[in-house]
Amino acid sequence: MSLIKLLETYIEQNELQSLDGIHQTQIPGVLIYRSPYGSDRQPLVYQSGILILAQGYKNIYLDQQSVTYGANDYLVVGVPLPLECESFVEEGKPLLGISIRIPPGVLQKVVQKIEASGYSRKPGTCELGCGLRSVSMGKDIQDASIRLTASLCHDLEAKVLGESLLEELIFRVLMSKEGHVLFDLAHQEGHYARVAGILNRVHQDYSQNLTINDLAKDANMSISAFHQAFRHVTMESPLQYIKKVRLNKAKELIQLEGRKVNEAARMVGYTSPSQFHREYKRLFKETPGDRKQSAY
Repeated sequence: MSLIKLLETYIEQNELQSLDGIHQTQIPGVLIYRSPYGSDRQPLVYQSGILILAQGYKNIYLDQQSVTYGANDYLVVGVPLPLECESFVEEGKPLLGISIRIPPGVLQKVVQKIEASGYSRKPGTCELGCGLRSVSMGKDIQDASIRLTASLCHDLEAKVLGESLLEELIFRVLMSKEGHVLFDLAHQEGHYARVAGILNRVHQDYSQNLTINDLAKDANMSISAFHQAFRHVTMESPLQYIKKVRLNKAKELIQLEGRKVNEAARMVGYTSPSQFHREYKRLFKETPGDRKQSAY
């Protein structure tokens, strides 16, 4: 059965025909994506992981780059990236896909097994947004994706085989030409992994007073080296990245949780309502009170 048919079967079994967004499946870290309408170009944060599209297509804009990916393409995103995205349905059929949020422990486990076997891969250069490129799925990755999705349609298979099937898909991606992104992430002594660790802190502590000095110290880097490595990985300065994370989180609080605008501003670390309104409008091209439906 094709990946599209399996996703449609899962959606029907779980009564998700009205889903417009993402849904956590019974396998930790594996999410189903569905959008019946697509979306206009808008800022959002792409979470790290493996993104597989089965139906429809998307355009992604990061700094001065643009990436298009569609049916049977995948992306490997090593770190959470603030970017802009627009998505499109085709022939009235909803966008369908899978998002894999790779648990760090699982990634480490698979990489250690690979390297224990004697396999060695040269470190990646992380050029052009550190691997944010669309890649057509080869048969090995496509087959692994189908097996993983098929298990979701059977609870017992998902419980017994889900973790091993997820590891297989991660292995296949690690061995692909974009696998260097995940190898770099697993090797914690490199600059890429150090910045990734700092980004995890930013996404957890965005409401706190995060200073560049403290972040550079946590990364065990000089301020100048930290700035250079951070921009190399994210295509953003540390201050711009933190600002976009805060504003995207505020948008979620306002539009998805129904928080009041000033309350959301305080929750993400803003002390000046006027500054929050100004920066929110500059990023999203709308005021915080314009409660347009957010797309994933």
